[in-house]
Amino acid sequence: MTAAPWLRAERASLAAEQILDAAGALFAERGVAAVGMAEVAGAAGCSRATLYRYFENREALRTAFVHRETRRIGAEVAAEIGAIAEPSRRVVQAMVSSLRLVREDATLSAWFATSDAGATASLAQSSTVIEGLVATFLGDGTDPGTRRRARWVVRVLVSLLADPEPDPHVERAMIEEFVVPVVVGEG
Repeated sequence: MTAAPWLRAERASLAAEQILDAAGALFAERGVAAVGMAEVAGAAGCSRATLYRYFENREALRTAFVHRETRRIGAEVAAEIGAIAEPSRRVVQAMVSSLRLVREDATLSAWFATSDAGATASLAQSSTVIEGLVATFLGDGTDPGTRRRARWVVRVLVSLLADPEPDPHVERAMIEEFVVPVVVGEG
């Protein structure tokens, strides 16, 4: 008896999630650059052939992991800022919440260690998923100007994650002073 198509798709999705979970644990433990496909397969309890069925190479695995986590963090940020109508406050809180959520998660903060920050910055700045999510928080995600501002906000967030300001109050003040006027058009 063969499984129904929807069941096969569900199993494939679960397998991919299990692989991404295993990769995340390894990233937190060893750093992103130090994790190879063989280690991910071993940690996920699958063969390398199975791993490559889901992710064609290390870059595809990393991208899938970052996009999954971007969507998760995005949903949490959306819940936190949902009641904020004022654009300036909304942008500040979205950025501050994003920074906090990434920093609190060992599987994500590992991406911003000195040895991994360059590759992370490149991935973050080339990701249409990350850009699209940020553009949605800024307003019309389809507007080219909003998309351009979203790319800039991603650069600011990556910079603050890779080289954090020691005082979160100063970091918030910098976002309010330097980011909000450009992104929201105030100042």
